[in-house]
Amino acid sequence: MKKEYIPFVEDLIELAVREDIGDGDHTSLSTIPAGERGRMKLLIKQEGVLAGVEVARMVFERLVDGLAFEQLLGDGDRVKPGDVAFYVSGNMISLLQSERIVLNIMQRMSGTATGTAIYADRIKGFKAKVIDTRKTTPGMRVLDKMAVAIGGGGNHRIGLFDMILIKDNHIDFAGGVAEALTRAKDYLARTGRKLPIEIETRSLADIETVLATGGADRIMLDNFDVATTAEAVKLIDGRAEVESSGGITLDTIADYAATGVDFISVGALTHQIKSLDMSLKFVEMA
Repeated sequence: MKKEYIPFVEDLIELAVREDIGDGDHTSLSTIPAGERGRMKLLIKQEGVLAGVEVARMVFERLVDGLAFEQLLGDGDRVKPGDVAFYVSGNMISLLQSERIVLNIMQRMSGTATGTAIYADRIKGFKAKVIDTRKTTPGMRVLDKMAVAIGGGGNHRIGLFDMILIKDNHIDFAGGVAEALTRAKDYLARTGRKLPIEIETRSLADIETVLATGGADRIMLDNFDVATTAEAVKLIDGRAEVESSGGITLDTIADYAATGVDFISVGALTHQIKSLDMSLKFVEMA
């Protein structure tokens, strides 16, 4: 897990604990003796790519008294029904308090990783990398992006703070491609910030303006068809990274990759998620 992700994950876990447990898991408190210890297993029920084991361990460490965590499978492993990812032992009440938080995180992350792997597999052999976007559930972005990376994709910017991405609305408000790009360069010079600049283009003429103005590290081709994308790659000729974006599907991603682009951004990686089926099952009292 990247160091910069850890504070986000810790905050998310704290929110999940407050949201789910509140002033106590009264079902477990009323049915399980306080000192009982137990053992549970994470059982896989669907084929896919496992993700979220690191985060699950953090949840257990936050909640479970007398924790013992026996990991059998790791993030990025291909899994099938019947596989056991890990065993976890400790205070039975705190294990039950952890159950739904762990499953919600791991099912979502594993579903995202599995979907990403399908896209990534379609463009093996090409230099292009499939990457995510900011189309994420608020508060869950860091987990979504971790899952994309685990599934074999790449991460675009985390948020608005770690890259300048000049999109159509910025361009229109600024008065044009050259004006927006010039203002971004001036802003970085004035503030002393070292951020990469990406700019969205909607035509080959826009690309020519970007190249003439200079300063763009990456050029986004927004909703270009495959033939025009190939023309754009030749026009840019390595002077900036090239990203294809907009309406790219499993059926078309290989065609875009074949044009020579560096990145293909797909919002569906994180906003059309199908969670992977798994469960935490009681094994024995410990």
